[in-house]
Amino acid sequence: MASIEMRNIVKQYGDGFPAVNDVSLDIADGEFMILVGPSGCGKSTLLRMIVGLEDITSGDMIIGGKRVNDKAPRDRNLSMVFQNYALYPHLTVYENIAFPLRLSKTPDDEVRRRVDEAADVLELREHLERKPANLSGGQRQRVAMGRAIVRQAEAFLFDEPLSNLDAKLRGQMRTEIARLQRRLGITTVYVTHDQTEAMTLGDRVCVLRKGRIQQVASPRELYEQPVNLFVAGFIGSPPMNFLPATLEGNKLQTPFGAIELDERRAGLVAGRELLLVGIRPEYFEDAALVDEAKRPHGTLFKARVDVTEWLGDSQYAYIPYEAPAAVEQQLRELSRELDSEELRTQAVVSIDATSRIREGREADFWLDGRKVHVFDPQTGDNLTRDAEAGAELTRMATQDRVEQVQEARSEVAAGTGAA
Repeated sequence: MASIEMRNIVKQYGDGFPAVNDVSLDIADGEFMILVGPSGCGKSTLLRMIVGLEDITSGDMIIGGKRVNDKAPRDRNLSMVFQNYALYPHLTVYENIAFPLRLSKTPDDEVRRRVDEAADVLELREHLERKPANLSGGQRQRVAMGRAIVRQAEAFLFDEPLSNLDAKLRGQMRTEIARLQRRLGITTVYVTHDQTEAMTLGDRVCVLRKGRIQQVASPRELYEQPVNLFVAGFIGSPPMNFLPATLEGNKLQTPFGAIELDERRAGLVAGRELLLVGIRPEYFEDAALVDEAKRPHGTLFKARVDVTEWLGDSQYAYIPYEAPAAVEQQLRELSRELDSEELRTQAVVSIDATSRIREGREADFWLDGRKVHVFDPQTGDNLTRDAEAGAELTRMATQDRVEQVQEARSEVAAGTGAA
């Protein structure tokens, strides 16, 4: 097991396009790091450079303290799990898992021991004599993971391993991967475009855009303290709402009324003619259901409801608003980049399932003014981000993870965990 360090990594193709552009990232020994971003952001290219399947144009890749730029994939001692499983259809599950051990001429008794241990961890014991064609998608993915486990590699690398599974299986496999990684305490780098996987699996998440890192933080910090418009719009489902605003005194004037800022945040955004206010859907409520004690801390407003979606335990209401042409164009561009239609001039509001709000009617809403973010529409920067609070969220998550890894490795050393 080892740390992975990237120093000013660049990947430039023959046409001059920089797929990865000056990426520097430290992944600690035993850490579960997620690389996430929209299609074409460079996350899979970066993963392939770690394992050695892509050449590095410039910069240094350091694994376990050693520069590996010129090392072949087989010499880096890394295990990679691919999106398409990459199983051999003519081999049994046992032989598929054992394949890397056969290549390294591992003795038969050691092969049997490692394969049996991996099969026990992944609950594949009863399937060892079956062929991949006779397995479900989730079982095939576990076989691919078993092949990675038996190598006893320095790190696991996952390239969108769950994208071929249905929603139910993806949920099950997320749990299995998280449990396995915590049990083994092995350094893991996981590429996905699915933010649910990113937020539920990783110790830290690296958000990429056009080959550059936007923010590296714990899932909670990304959600509560996004560094810019892109991260705020990408993390969260439904995505954050962005409303145009101007500042008058200490109040933001928005299409849904005035939002009062505290003195610190008002000072941070003062002096700018136009602003974008970011509000998560769950920060809105049906005004009729708001507790009286909360009302003074937010803004009441009326709006016509365009569409509602009932989800059982909650509802989404879509309410349109007007925005200056320049702001509307920017939101459209950001929507295209995020492959989303929801950042245009409508707000998505999450309300209680018992709400009587209906489509096509005007309704009373309340939004929590204490939780809004304010962005510079020109640079995209989050002007009200509390960097210290965000860093503390990540520090706490990282410390918890270090303790988990140490405990897992102690169990393995004592013979009570998985090898």
